[in-house]
Amino acid sequence: MSTRQTGWSRRTLLKAGAAGTAALAMPAIWSPARAQNKRIVVRDDGGIYTKAYGEVFYKPFTAATGIEVVGVQANAEPTAQIRSMVEAKSYTWDMAKISEPAILMLTSGDKPMLEKHGLENDPAVAGIPKQYMSEYGVGTNVYTTVLAYRTDAFKGRKAPASWKDFYDVAGVSGRRALRKHPFDTIEQALMADGVPTGEVYPCDFDRAFKALDRIKKDIPIFWTSGAQVEQMLISGEVDLVPTWVSRPQAAIATGAPVGIVWDQNIWGLDNWAILAGTPNADACRQFIKFTCDPKRQAELVKYFPAGVTMPDAFKHIDAAIAPNCPTFPANIEKGVKINAQFWLDNQQKALERYNAWLLS
Repeated sequence: MSTRQTGWSRRTLLKAGAAGTAALAMPAIWSPARAQNKRIVVRDDGGIYTKAYGEVFYKPFTAATGIEVVGVQANAEPTAQIRSMVEAKSYTWDMAKISEPAILMLTSGDKPMLEKHGLENDPAVAGIPKQYMSEYGVGTNVYTTVLAYRTDAFKGRKAPASWKDFYDVAGVSGRRALRKHPFDTIEQALMADGVPTGEVYPCDFDRAFKALDRIKKDIPIFWTSGAQVEQMLISGEVDLVPTWVSRPQAAIATGAPVGIVWDQNIWGLDNWAILAGTPNADACRQFIKFTCDPKRQAELVKYFPAGVTMPDAFKHIDAAIAPNCPTFPANIEKGVKINAQFWLDNQQKALERYNAWLLS
């Protein structure tokens, strides 16, 4: 998700395979001395995440335990890199912040590339809801896609409140843009067509594309990056657009008159995951437990409206800021969780059909 720009791996899964060759050339930095010196290397998303995690997690953990934490950035979902490290037993990283689809990709074979964390019943972690946990990942951030709109474009008339409104071109006029990718777009089309959030999966592609057909001629812009969406919202080039929530939030921060529709948001999960075989797995577990402290998670909102995974964190988050967080109870209850397994199984089919639709 969140100021997440790299986004969910559905946007980057297809890039992961191409990264394999480059990953083989990455230098290994693990050594016995490193293990003795208690040092772990954590892959994160870079940018604001590295900055926030450095101040809230990395530095305080080192001060508390003596275990140095080094955060490193990878631009895409790093499944190929992780696989190369584990198979070669040459560890550039010890753990990584990755999505649910990435976890599925790395653990679906005969030899899992990730370590089971075994922290489900640990007192420090047990407070995290099951929907934010798996045996290979501990949820650390929820990100989401929402409908954003320019409030000045709807002055004196009802603002959009659902995906149905986005698809109602006649009843809700305004300049629209749509993502040039089927992920999230398919779910939006189904909900716009009346499918309840609890019945979105498995996605009915035929029904979704019939809905998309109804609005295609009214979509002059198909966006390809979060930065593009942010700029369009700031400039007023579009009035309504589905996007990752970080983008309208960033536009609002500049003073742009932008509103966010949290109803029917589409959310996914980032996790802490430990690379299989790393000699520093126990130190990684200590770090994961450290990041699950509610007060500590609450500190993240100083940097961005974090999708905190420990519900008690909201006891320590300013009431004026909390509604901007993806996991604020009222927001998460209105949303639909991305079905990682469905998209892992159907991504190629969806991409081929959506690209053909764009050209038709």
